[in-house]
Amino acid sequence: MSRPLHDVKPTKQSVRTLWISDVHLGTRDCKAQHLASFLKRYKPETLYLVGDIIDGWRLRGGIYWPQTHSNVIRRLLTMSKRGTEVIYVTGNHDEFLRRYSKLVLGNIQLVDEAEHVTADGRRLLVIHGDQFDVITRYHKWLAFLGDSAYGLTLTLNRWLNHWRERWGYGYWSLSAYLKHKVKTAVSFISDFEEAIAHECVKRGLSGVVCGHIHHAEIRRVGAVEYHNCGDWVESCTALIEHWDGHIQLYRLAEEQSLRGHRRSKRADVAEPVA
Repeated sequence: MSRPLHDVKPTKQSVRTLWISDVHLGTRDCKAQHLASFLKRYKPETLYLVGDIIDGWRLRGGIYWPQTHSNVIRRLLTMSKRGTEVIYVTGNHDEFLRRYSKLVLGNIQLVDEAEHVTADGRRLLVIHGDQFDVITRYHKWLAFLGDSAYGLTLTLNRWLNHWRERWGYGYWSLSAYLKHKVKTAVSFISDFEEAIAHECVKRGLSGVVCGHIHHAEIRRVGAVEYHNCGDWVESCTALIEHWDGHIQLYRLAEEQSLRGHRRSKRADVAEPVA
């Protein structure tokens, strides 16, 4: 006897590795609901949390923790329980966890950095990246000031997308757009990428997977393969390693655009001919 369609659970896609970073749980701009939906669709062998998963900086000023944020934690624990190895790489916003580095709890490891070997044999440094940000390392007061200005941009971004959604448009990141347009932001990103690539060359590694700057990208920086996970407060991005070693950059906005295009095509086909 066949099961009713509404009882059939969607099949999870089996992948070798997932990387996510800069979720910033505990902040109003965290897109926890989108992230939980994304994680439900995959069954990875290994999941890397590449720093700033919990925002300790913001939680110092007051607790903001809605159910959607608990749902993300629950999803991560469920994945671990079902066999996924979860490696939590600490970042600067969750630096309070660095005192517990090398802690192992079942399938969950807490580390400051890791080395990942892809299916095709490439050795990648997995690190949050704040260690290569001069402002974060040596001018912490500027980092806090910049974080406040960034928060204002995210607030504008939140309201903008609220109205975009009401008018039937997909998600769009104002702050990510500004990073491409503001000269100092472009220069900062370039300097960050060069510094972290230099470290990989020193260690004899093929490449890096990092986060920190909220700018998702896969590209070559000299001889180094540079991969940045992006974030889940503005761009909603992740990295996916398939079983052949190929690494894909996932963008929520692109997925939503593709879904909208497919719906539009189906509507055109279904429209009766006069």
